[in-house]
Amino acid sequence: MSRRQQIEDRLRAAFSPRELQVVDDSESHRGHAGYQEGGESHFNVAIRAEEFKDMNRVARHRAIHAALGPELISEIHALALDVDG
Repeated sequence: MSRRQQIEDRLRAAFSPRELQVVDDSESHRGHAGYQEGGESHFNVAIRAEEFKDMNRVARHRAIHAALGPELISEIHALALDVDG
């Protein structure tokens, strides 16, 4: 299973979002630090879920990192998050 699919599956399971977009943006980072041949190193995630409504920005990001888990987070060089309740 691809990292993009793992991210999507774990976020759907944890938050039941009403909106979720996971974009592999790795190719635009070719030649930069952290780029991995074949992609799946840089991701942009936009997620909208009721659970985030009363959380501040830091708490939202921590919740997402916890949902993804340390093993998956360690495989990703960059994770840009756009999170809202």
